[in-house]
Amino acid sequence: MSLTPAFLDELRARTSLTALVGKTVKLTRAGRESKGCCPFHNEKTPSFYVNDDKGFYHCFGCSAHGDAIRWLTDHQGLPFMDAVKELAAAAGMEVPAPDARAAQRAEKAKSLHDVMQAAADWFTQQLGGIDGAEARALLDRRGIKDATRKAFGFGFAPDARGRLRTALKDFGDDMLVEAGLLIQVEGKEPYDRFRGRLMIPIRDPRGRVIAFGGRIIGEGEPKYLNSPDTPLFDKGRTLYNLDRALPAARKTARLFVVEGYMDAIALAQGGIGETVAPLGTALTEQQLERLWRVVDVPVLCFDGDKPGQKAALRAAHRALPMLAPGRSLGFATLPEGQDPDDLMRAKGAQGFEALVREAEPLADRLWKHELAAEPLDTPEQRAGLKKRLNDLAETIADPSVKAEYRAEFRNRFDERFARQRQPFQQRQPFYPMGQRKPGQKWSPPPPPVTEDAKKVGAAGNIDRVLAKAVLAGLIRHPAEIARHMEVLGSLKLADGALGRLFEAVVDVALEDRRTVPLDSGGLVTILARSGFEAIAHDLLRADTMPYSFTRAGGDEKLAREDLDEAIAVLIARPEVDAALAEATSAMQTHFTDEAFERQVALVNEQRALDERLANLVQANEDARALGPEDD
Repeated sequence: MSLTPAFLDELRARTSLTALVGKTVKLTRAGRESKGCCPFHNEKTPSFYVNDDKGFYHCFGCSAHGDAIRWLTDHQGLPFMDAVKELAAAAGMEVPAPDARAAQRAEKAKSLHDVMQAAADWFTQQLGGIDGAEARALLDRRGIKDATRKAFGFGFAPDARGRLRTALKDFGDDMLVEAGLLIQVEGKEPYDRFRGRLMIPIRDPRGRVIAFGGRIIGEGEPKYLNSPDTPLFDKGRTLYNLDRALPAARKTARLFVVEGYMDAIALAQGGIGETVAPLGTALTEQQLERLWRVVDVPVLCFDGDKPGQKAALRAAHRALPMLAPGRSLGFATLPEGQDPDDLMRAKGAQGFEALVREAEPLADRLWKHELAAEPLDTPEQRAGLKKRLNDLAETIADPSVKAEYRAEFRNRFDERFARQRQPFQQRQPFYPMGQRKPGQKWSPPPPPVTEDAKKVGAAGNIDRVLAKAVLAGLIRHPAEIARHMEVLGSLKLADGALGRLFEAVVDVALEDRRTVPLDSGGLVTILARSGFEAIAHDLLRADTMPYSFTRAGGDEKLAREDLDEAIAVLIARPEVDAALAEATSAMQTHFTDEAFERQVALVNEQRALDERLANLVQANEDARALGPEDD
């Protein structure tokens, strides 16, 4: 289907975003905007704003941002075209007719949905009949109540090769094969895929049946059998029970991931409805993205056995490249040999709640695993641990999160092994020459607490010089603003002209809706209308900033990478400075070897950050030395 930009703009213009969002979020007027608590993350102070004039919503807490269509896709879970159709119907607009091929695909999908619903209804009938007695007994043994059976649509597939085929013969064999209900073998009659199994419908976020999972009633393999991939069902993108979990997750601001659908059903029956499960595979990147669209930190509750914990670790490694500020995973470790179903039956919802309250952050899970992976008795083995941790941090794409993981792993390593090295056991407290007693050894005084350090410790001030360079880089490369929204939030601490210019730059980038990406010249032109022309041009002068990302006409890839690095340092430096100021103050109050080592480690971190900035300057000088022909 071809949707022109003009049609989409008209659709947005006819839609009251405040009214649309206000159906599910309590909003109050705040000047020209409306505000409320963000539905995409759990917060007590409203930071979610809806602006009808500008046609978008934005959360300054989690950076959720979008228009009316994005609201329906991200918050309501609708596919793009369904969102467009819903808005068009409310606005009294006709959606452009699809081309012939698109119409055929849409009609086929509609027919396949009809097939799957008919199959689900037939399986449900069989469960209630004579043939379903063993399946009903299995549900009784698993403690599945009648209300739960109906809510989740349990059914039964008789142990016969053609019963379903006969019951749904009006749809034709070709459609039943395409829906994954029949197996077609060349030269033979198609036959039922599911036979002698307890049937569990798998639904899309809108609650439509798109596939089935079948559990064998007696002995045999495979124990669980899922539908194959079809035009309706992609196993790697689908999460079981998402349609029922979404409303519960919005109320509780949490989401749990278990290994199988029986675990999800058991938790839902016990009152934990915000639970989903992958379908016989490790969590995929697409499934992780879908989880993060619901909550920032979903909690994995995989089985306590070795395969379950191995699957949790695979998910942790797969999530690393996709981490973003505020976006991570939690891990609840179940007792050895138990799954969530076992836990619910043994201890109920209270036992599960106690377990998830102790969920580990992603960094803890990775640290513990690498710490236990190999012996750490020799320097070489400890160096191996350090390398493994660094390699894990390097897989993270977001520069700010990568920097935090590097620092976190480095600090944990230093704290873990500092006592084993004991380099300062004989160090004495510092005494001025006049107060030193005969025989006392000399040791250098701790560095003084500077006024700058006190300011950093008190207010978390950012480096204004570096902040100016970063702002110049963002004006030079406007496309990078969206990639660093979380970092830009911290820059709001800047005051005066710098802070006002920063806010103007972000506002322009957020409001820009042109089809051609906004370039530096266009951004400066817009800023000039608000009185920022002089300061913007001053920032963009080539002789004022020694970085590649503030130069015109340089290598775009190098500029982008250097800007990422500068932003990472900008984030890390205030925390290191504040920690050093605190450590230095503690040293003056009460000297200990451990406090001294902490201070030394923080000084080294400061130096490392300075070296990273120096490397950026050197890289820029090298690029300049190449000249225009080699650049």
